[in-house]
Amino acid sequence: MFLQEAARAWREDGFVILPGFIPPAELKPAAGELDLLFPSAEGFHDATDPRRERFIGDQFAGIDYFPFASTEISLLAVNHRILTLAGTLLEDEDFQIYGAEAWAKYTGASDYDQDLHRDYPGHTLLVPSTAPGFQELEMFVYLADVPEESGPAHLVSRKHTAGLPAVPDRHLRSGLESRSRFHDDSGSPHLYGAEVSAAGPAGTVVAFEIGTVHRATAMTAPRGARYTMHLNFRPSGVHWGQRRGWAYSAVQQDWSEFVERATPRQLRAFGFPPPGHPYWTPETLAGTALRYPGLDLTPWRQSG
Repeated sequence: MFLQEAARAWREDGFVILPGFIPPAELKPAAGELDLLFPSAEGFHDATDPRRERFIGDQFAGIDYFPFASTEISLLAVNHRILTLAGTLLEDEDFQIYGAEAWAKYTGASDYDQDLHRDYPGHTLLVPSTAPGFQELEMFVYLADVPEESGPAHLVSRKHTAGLPAVPDRHLRSGLESRSRFHDDSGSPHLYGAEVSAAGPAGTVVAFEIGTVHRATAMTAPRGARYTMHLNFRPSGVHWGQRRGWAYSAVQQDWSEFVERATPRQLRAFGFPPPGHPYWTPETLAGTALRYPGLDLTPWRQSG
């Protein structure tokens, strides 16, 4: 019943906010390895962490891409609760994850306040669709508490934006600001009055459709730090939904360490054929065993 209510909100508003969706016990292993990716708040603000300079001056400088240096954070990206939620919202059990990023922000490092916008140009070759079977899903996963002063996303319900055209943030050919961009100067200040804050505790998941109007907000917490993941999922038939090609990353040691600890369901989300698929033959099983010697291939062998 809980997931069905979430799906109803997703359909009606274009987003759903699920406070504490990932329980503390399931979040703890990933949160405990944040230091493998990012400076602590103290390390950044006291300038004792040599990685500090990377995060200054660009609001997107704090992004790390999957696979992460922390295998626990990589595994959290396809936590069983997240996969169940994605399948429910997309109404497709063969959905795939097409992007995963971990993101750190620090008060004063950059101006994180954004205009309202839609993300879709970086997620699809086409434009968003609200038709079942063709929607694409984004998620923010909070690895630590994100109160209002830590810059949570603000989102606007589809009820307020349904009549607006799906325009990019910029005219791609000219590089000029689109006159239809959703900010005060465009004549749409009422949208800011309709914003819903996604502030929430650690473990919160914010799920929204790629056409949903939203924005990042400023970080004002003294000596603040914010740690989140940004995940992207698409139905199996949406081949035009793209962000990351996983084979490009599959030569990294971090990828192998993730694969060797992942479940068949988690690997299926990245495009691995499930047990029982005709791809699995003695030849491919032997080759996979050589490529990923730590992966237990029993589920695939038993289904052959």
